[in-house]
Amino acid sequence: MKLHGIKRWTACCVMLFVIFSSAAALAGSKKGEKDLTVTDGKEVSIEYTLRLKDGELVDTNAGSEPLTFTQGAHQIIPGLERAMVGMKVGESKKVTVKPEDGYGVVDKSAFQEVKKEDVPKDALKVGARLQARDASGRSFNLRVAEIKDKTVVLDFNHPLAGKSLYFDVKVLKIKDPKN
Repeated sequence: MKLHGIKRWTACCVMLFVIFSSAAALAGSKKGEKDLTVTDGKEVSIEYTLRLKDGELVDTNAGSEPLTFTQGAHQIIPGLERAMVGMKVGESKKVTVKPEDGYGVVDKSAFQEVKKEDVPKDALKVGARLQARDASGRSFNLRVAEIKDKTVVLDFNHPLAGKSLYFDVKVLKIKDPKN
């Protein structure tokens, strides 16, 4: 059966509509993945570089495995987690995290004075890093903050406590959580 005039035009429009709708649906699924934004519950993979105010490089995963975490699950520092809300795949951002939103402010009560003989001789210098265990066997890091005549002042604060953190972050992937 041959189609003429209006019927032929209608048939062509219907065919084009079907073709474009199918293509749009396929493109939409890929676009939908890219349109996901960083929101609570999403699995997010990022590339980051962390520096201090003076530009000192603290950490980076650029060129290696991405850092993957669940947004809103408090798996990364709060200031960075909040700053990433709404970002999309491929988006980059510079983020400054203040101490209270990072590793905390320096806690004066986290300094403890111990006898000099309780510290290994090779660690008797300001800035030396030590690892210790508590009574339950949990390990933690500390730093020699001051050396006195008969005692040593140890700092139990996180090494980045009291410091503003400067991140360059790029969202590499966003996925819905696994059920």
